[in-house]
Amino acid sequence: MILVDAQDVAVSRPGKPLFAGLSLTLSSGDRLAVVGINGTGKSTLLGVLAGTVEPEVGAVRRGRGARVVTLEQTAVLPAGTVRSVVGGDWEGEAILDRLGMGELLDADVDRLSGGQAKRAALARALVAVGEDTESDLLILDEPTNHLDMDAIAWLEERLAGFKGGLVLVTHDRHVLDRVTTRILELDRGRAHLHDAGYASYLGARAERAEREAGAERKRRNLARAELAWLRRGAPARTRKSKAGIASARAVIDGRGPEPARVDDLPLADLVQTPRLGDTVVELHDVADGYDGLLFENVDLALGPGERLGVVGANGSGKSTLLDVLAGRREPRSGRVVRGSTVRVGYYDQRSVDLPPDARVRELVAGPARQPDWSDAALLERLWFGTDAQWAPVRLLSGGERRRLQLALVLRQGPNVLLLDEPTNDLDLDTLRALEDMLDAWPGTLVVVSHDRAFLERTVEDVVVLDGHSGRPGRVAPVPGGFAAYVAERRAQRRPGRAGSAAPAGRPTPARAAPRPRSAPGERRRTPSTLRHLLRRAEAEMRSLREQQSTLEAQLTTVSDDHARLAEVGERLSALGAELAAAEEAWLALAEEAEAQGLAT
Repeated sequence: MILVDAQDVAVSRPGKPLFAGLSLTLSSGDRLAVVGINGTGKSTLLGVLAGTVEPEVGAVRRGRGARVVTLEQTAVLPAGTVRSVVGGDWEGEAILDRLGMGELLDADVDRLSGGQAKRAALARALVAVGEDTESDLLILDEPTNHLDMDAIAWLEERLAGFKGGLVLVTHDRHVLDRVTTRILELDRGRAHLHDAGYASYLGARAERAEREAGAERKRRNLARAELAWLRRGAPARTRKSKAGIASARAVIDGRGPEPARVDDLPLADLVQTPRLGDTVVELHDVADGYDGLLFENVDLALGPGERLGVVGANGSGKSTLLDVLAGRREPRSGRVVRGSTVRVGYYDQRSVDLPPDARVRELVAGPARQPDWSDAALLERLWFGTDAQWAPVRLLSGGERRRLQLALVLRQGPNVLLLDEPTNDLDLDTLRALEDMLDAWPGTLVVVSHDRAFLERTVEDVVVLDGHSGRPGRVAPVPGGFAAYVAERRAQRRPGRAGSAAPAGRPTPARAAPRPRSAPGERRRTPSTLRHLLRRAEAEMRSLREQQSTLEAQLTTVSDDHARLAEVGERLSALGAELAAAEEAWLALAEEAEAQGLAT
């Protein structure tokens, strides 16, 4: 049955159209994802479909007997206890347990953290629609925020069995690929509907970008042809021909449609990273918590270039561990050692209070200097166009404010980057840009995230905080990295609370001891550092070989120009020496990795 039918709707905000001419019909069984850069109007469109936002143009009709249940990006809950607000008797309690809220059933909602309130609101929405009602439309805005991996896996299964219609905004690419069957992309005031999953959407978007680039080239070529024809006219120009020349020149010199993404500005080149010494951050027998201990007996040594993921159930102390690493908290016991060259950048879950009338580019530049080209380039790479760079903070969407917070952290030039749930409220394009930056970033990285795709792309080693139910945990390293952790959790998952695993399959907690030294005064490199250095060496060899192939191809085209031939030959010789040195460096790293039992 038809649940909601939107025809020719349009919404704008001051100085910017969000979408126009958008028509969409949602029926039982539909699985629609809405994607787009932060600020393009995703949450606004959800409000239009839910009936909480009135479109400026067009009409939205609801099917007879259809009911709409929504989960907003920021949780809105009535007063009462968690149990009474969620409702549903045993079913509500079971869903809360799956979402890691089983111990908070009788807590007052006014005392919940933002993440806990979001999970309670999600449970309330799932109870409201049930699983078997075909006449319900469930609209979820970032439902995976503040969920751990087991809860997300359970939510995927729950949504897959839901018989009504589903509209989803999420940054979780695994959820997009496994749950949705259609994708609506909002891009520069236009809407594009893709009748397939996430992978197909990426291919269709790439094809559209190529078509737009081809159309722009054709437009400019036609303008050049017209300009040449006008210039071949009579010497005494008429006003009309002069106007035609000016018009054609404007097309040639002007800019085409502004792209949604600025892919030719590598984010890594815009972030200055000071060199790290051998000592980064070390924890020795650390314990910390609040009313009780969250973790204890933690020994952890971060090395230069380390790429570490921290995982665990909600409430196990992951954010507290990052606070200790960042120096925001002194642990209750134990010792923390930080290297003299360390410069920490901490992108946490807390929203930064920014002056509402301050302009974006001025905030990034800081109070001590005027904004310059580097500020503009960094903001462009994070999808702040020219207008958005000079917009006041009060006009930014929630996602745009998170992007601005990321820009402020990167502008500090950190060499140790701590990311606490970085994917919350960031759009997919910003996540890909951040992943690309981290792929080539030379500093040390620690990530706390529930986003499996992001962890797969950015970290190599994983430690688990295994505390739960009031029992303090330890940091348990996972042999085999993140892929091994996911496989282990999948094998251990059993009916019951999300985040719990069969006790028999639970690994014995091990302590991540300080890295052994290979010789007095010489630090042995960690497996994570070695993998990172090997990947960088392989990338350098590929780049040098590509340059070598290009120069070899040039030899045939300059064979008649002896001076040019000699120049190309000299460059080839120098490049050959660079490539030989790079190969030697790679071999040394490979031998070191093999000695540690690592696969290369």
